Amino acid sequence: MKKLVLFVLVCFIAPALASLGVRAAGSQPNSWHNADWSSSGILPRAQVHQAAVIHVMAARTGGLKGALAVHSWIVTKRENGRYNRYDKVGWGSPIRHNSYPADGRWYSNEPDILLTIEGEAAERLIPKVEQAIAKYPYAARGDYAIWPGPNSNSFVAHVLREVPELDITLPPEAVGRDYRPLGDFITISSDWRDLEVSLGGYAGLAIGARHGFEVRIAGLVFGIDVLRPALKLPGFGRIGV
Repeated sequence: MKKLVLFVLVCFIAPALASLGVRAAGSQPNSWHNADWSSSGILPRAQVHQAAVIHVMAARTGGLKGALAVHSWIVTKRENGRYNRYDKVGWGSPIRHNSYPADGRWYSNEPDILLTIEGEAAERLIPKVEQAIAKYPYAARGDYAIWPGPNSNSFVAHVLREVPELDITLPPEAVGRDYRPLGDFITISSDWRDLEVSLGGYAGLAIGARHGFEVRIAGLVFGIDVLRPALKLPGFGRIGV
């Protein structure tokens, strides 16, 4: 029991508190209305970049939550088409289509591009992505819980599981990515490359080619990735190559 408590303190609580301290020392908008939601400019204009494309993107959330969590979304564009951005939010009808610029800042925080697929591969996968979005089971009003989920990251994680050809998992700080309804304890990816065990998103484990090895407690992640060498820490995410 002492070793278990020490493991939780060192691997979960200490990194989380350190990340909260770093966040508290920085400056953040004092309200939703004062935050910057404009385009970050990291994506080329759709008229300039005419090829089909899929992006998975994420940015830190607002306030102290941003010390531990990111908000993620999906962007698609067919050849010679416009960008389409899909998010899940916590108010009104939760699944939003083009409510924000494709590469918009989230609560003034600059986004990161986690995945880019272009050309024929993107054109082939966009219908599968759209189908997975349409099949998302928590799309009605009230189908949102900031923790343990289903939240914005639960939504994107669902799409990534439904379209394994995207070959990516959300980063460790995407709190809610491991949400499953209680009773849905074990998930094996359709290509058999990853195994996840979830206790309703409150705790769990993951092992596989995409996740490496992860221990999950209260939405926070401690883990090791061998194929893409890195240590995963609560709040800080991947530290390594």
